[in-house]
Amino acid sequence: MTKYGVKFPIQVLQPIRDYLLKRESQVKKSRKQLEKEDPFADTTRLNDNAAVDAEAAEEYGHERVTALKSELDKTLIRIRKALSRIKVGNYGVCSGCKKLIDTDRLAIDPTADLCVKCAKSTKKQAQ
Repeated sequence: MTKYGVKFPIQVLQPIRDYLLKRESQVKKSRKQLEKEDPFADTTRLNDNAAVDAEAAEEYGHERVTALKSELDKTLIRIRKALSRIKVGNYGVCSGCKKLIDTDRLAIDPTADLCVKCAKSTKKQAQ
């Protein structure tokens, strides 16, 4: 029992923790691979007097890589926050209303930190 109510047993949390650690490793690997795909990472590019269409393709490639890296960074943050919640003992507790998050929701998204009701409310406020 925690100050939030019921605490998930270690038998439930351990597979989630293992999954999140594996996912974190995969995301880091994907991010590193993306960095290699960035046309701006090519140091020989600085000496290149490429045609306008080649420059446009490089710019597009860089913007694509930057956007994908940004999404991966957001995913990493969510994973790390979930791992932190497991460590401190409040995993599965809604950060909005402090009630337990439905286990079906956590099964779909183990990084969820809001219950469905609070997530909908937050989404409406953002619009």
